[in-house]
Amino acid sequence: MRRHLLMSAALILLAAGPACSAKTGSRPVDPATALQMRLLTLDTHLDTPASLAFPGWSITDAHTVQDDYTQVDLPRMKRGGLDGGFWAIYTPQGPLDPESTRKARDFAVMRGVAIREMVAAHPDSFALASRAADAAAIKASGKRVVYLSIENAWPLGDDPTLLRSFYAMGVRISGFAHFRTNQFADSSTDAARWDGLSPLGVQLLAEMNRLGVVPDLSHSSDRALDDALRLSKAPIILTHSGCKAVLDHPRNIDDAHLKALAAQGGVIQINSVYVKAMKQSAEREAALKAFEAKYPEDKRVTAAERKDMLAARHAIDAQYPEARAGFEDVMANLLHAIKVAGVEHVGIGLDWDGGGGVTGLEDIVDLPKLTAALLAAGYSEADVAKIWSGNVLRVLAAAEAEAAKEQTAGS
Repeated sequence: MRRHLLMSAALILLAAGPACSAKTGSRPVDPATALQMRLLTLDTHLDTPASLAFPGWSITDAHTVQDDYTQVDLPRMKRGGLDGGFWAIYTPQGPLDPESTRKARDFAVMRGVAIREMVAAHPDSFALASRAADAAAIKASGKRVVYLSIENAWPLGDDPTLLRSFYAMGVRISGFAHFRTNQFADSSTDAARWDGLSPLGVQLLAEMNRLGVVPDLSHSSDRALDDALRLSKAPIILTHSGCKAVLDHPRNIDDAHLKALAAQGGVIQINSVYVKAMKQSAEREAALKAFEAKYPEDKRVTAAERKDMLAARHAIDAQYPEARAGFEDVMANLLHAIKVAGVEHVGIGLDWDGGGGVTGLEDIVDLPKLTAALLAAGYSEADVAKIWSGNVLRVLAAAEAEAAKEQTAGS
């Protein structure tokens, strides 16, 4: 009960604006923001690499979500106290024929190259991370942390060993499927074909363990998660998921799976998409469907097309306003996951630039609100540090240890 009362008080304070009890120079900083800046803060699912493909868009420029719908850039990382995280190589699922898969492979490789080029172009601001221990050192240097991850393993085709090339590129987390079932696993939002992981998916899981890549079961079915929990020699992660007890959606997991994940040593990273039942108007859904058909996620657009694209999206939002979840809905998922799985098995992966963001948590500038709410709910600074990065780095370190063990056994 005390935590619920404190939580309510925190939300009232957040709605009213930050209290100023500390100062940095002439700008007041509240205690939660000061802690946010001091902690190592990582988000496990940044879809921001998609923004790098927009003509004229730069990660070092200040943008606003109201203007161009993007949610992450360097100025906002500094303002919101986000030290970095796992930058996703996302490939929208297409046909499973060889030609389509080869094109997906090339797309994924070039998306990974774009992430590395971002780092190379701004060496004073970003640094690639390859091991769990790298993140703290990068923060201490004043730079932002860039791990790579794969969302949707479809581009690997029928060769799980292709993951080795992506590992060399910097990938340290990899998922299996996305919104549709593929050659590796059943999707949580599509018809089952494999009753979990496919035989090829089991091979891919073994390759992840051998390399030191953390298996990500977000988007995969519950049966695929069961297979991974049973077969993986290293802990599992859900990089951007939610709780079925809060919202009964296929993308979320139930309490039994939360407990099983924790028992295996894994973590769930709470997102900001599947947090509340939302019903959009039929007119909005139809307009967005037409918009997505005209501007698919993997389409390269010119500067003029990008301008038209933004104008079209603004027109849809003006004519058919979006029904939106709120900050309290994200917190409900976060607090429930902590209650069920334990504070050592929960983190944050809000799906920025990939559909995330709610009222009151619009982009990464708002991240200190999460820290304030966790403190108000009775969690210690040590707890908050685990949630923001300690837990995911522990899982990555465990994956590294398993890879070292297998390499030693095989030598």
